Amino acid sequence: MNRSRRIAAVAALVLALPLPIAGAAMASPSPAAVAVAVTPAAFHGELPRPTGPYAVGEEVLHLTDQDRTDPWVPTAGPRQLAVSMFYPARHDTGVPAPYMTLGEAQGFVATRVPPGTGLRPQDVANTTTYAYSGARAAGGKFPLVVLSPGFENPRATLTGLATDLASHGYVVALVGHTYEDSGETLADGTTPGCTLCEGGAPDTLPDSRAKDVSFVLDRLTGHDPAWRLSHLIDRDRIGMAGHSIGGASTLNAMAEDRRIRAGVNMDGAFFPPVPADALQGRSFLLLGKQSNHTADGGDPSWGKAWAGWKGYKPWLAVAGANHASFTDVPVLAAEIGLPFPPGTTTSPERGMQLTREYVGAFFDRTLKGVHQPLLDGPSPANPEVLFQHP
Repeated sequence: MNRSRRIAAVAALVLALPLPIAGAAMASPSPAAVAVAVTPAAFHGELPRPTGPYAVGEEVLHLTDQDRTDPWVPTAGPRQLAVSMFYPARHDTGVPAPYMTLGEAQGFVATRVPPGTGLRPQDVANTTTYAYSGARAAGGKFPLVVLSPGFENPRATLTGLATDLASHGYVVALVGHTYEDSGETLADGTTPGCTLCEGGAPDTLPDSRAKDVSFVLDRLTGHDPAWRLSHLIDRDRIGMAGHSIGGASTLNAMAEDRRIRAGVNMDGAFFPPVPADALQGRSFLLLGKQSNHTADGGDPSWGKAWAGWKGYKPWLAVAGANHASFTDVPVLAAEIGLPFPPGTTTSPERGMQLTREYVGAFFDRTLKGVHQPLLDGPSPANPEVLFQHP
């Protein structure tokens, strides 16, 4: 597939969101979506509560890779990353953490929300996440899961999954890939936007994200860790999950870094060439919407990749879901009254519930060694989750 066709294919996956994106790569929002108008007071942003026994703490790290020039804006100098760290915490400690910085929320509203909603950046920034800044850490060591968002989506849009994993006893590193989304606030307080968005995702992006992730792992688990709570991390139990291009990049990261024992791709097409022996027996979960990722149709990259893997490799398709169902975006969209995309029957809350349950069960099995009946086969409680067997 040539580069222009690849960009178009990626755009078709990434941009199929309830919150339409401004720009030439996206069709104009439907009149119904544009006509939606709410007063700012009508938005009370709130993500579903985490379901585990721990409270959730959050800290933001600003990391600079002095050995790597930024691949997208070389004049910016060394690669800089913002990373949100979520961790198991003690209840009734800390103060509510913001969903985004105001700069990040400004970029998100400007580029990811259709006009006419009345949504203000400060409303987005103040969305309730049930994570707490300054919370006291729980005792013990916990597996580490790295999360990578979809192209053009800021890292915050995976907060619902991150907080739930942390509440169940995981440390989570949610990585913002600078210049690849609507904005990530850096150490100097600036929030650069998406340099790549107008031209589409380059074929080298998954490899670049793999380098970002390896650098983050070095800074979290090395001899001089960048995070004050690095003692919480069990360095022998590391996983990674991502949405869209972040999910595709998980395979590249595992190919380059053997420290990652298990991976999850949430509805992301793999970029060719797909490393044929990338996993070398490690576990990988494919979790996507039914319309694009099934054993007998849709995106062919999943079937080709799946066939070459030797380890544990569940493949689940969610009937009635859309590309964004595995993120926070539908929850936010519903709260400002935006309609579901055509063909979507999975509610925003249900989409998040299923994502949390199956991703959590997968990491419980692969990183904690805990058997999870949820992954044994179809469940009457979750009839929309289809087990694929190509």
